[in-house]
Amino acid sequence: MGIIIRLDRVLADRKMQLSELSEKVGVTMANLSNLKTGKVKAIRFSTLEAICRELKCQPGDLLEYTEDEL
Repeated sequence: MGIIIRLDRVLADRKMQLSELSEKVGVTMANLSNLKTGKVKAIRFSTLEAICRELKCQPGDLLEYTEDEL
C-alpha cells in the first residue's frame, strides 16, 4: 500500500472544508483533492508545511506508511 494520506481525517477533526484550506494555503482545490484521494506521487515540503501550519498538525498526522502485503 505504501503511503496513505489522512488529510480527510484531519480536516474532519478540525471541522474545516477543503475549499477553506485551499484558500488559506494557496493551493488549488483540484490539487488538494488529488492529495486527499492519494492520486499524487509527490508533495512539496512548502505545501506540506503550509497545510500543517493551517491545520495545526504534524506531517505524521497527514501521512501514514503501511507495508505492502506480499
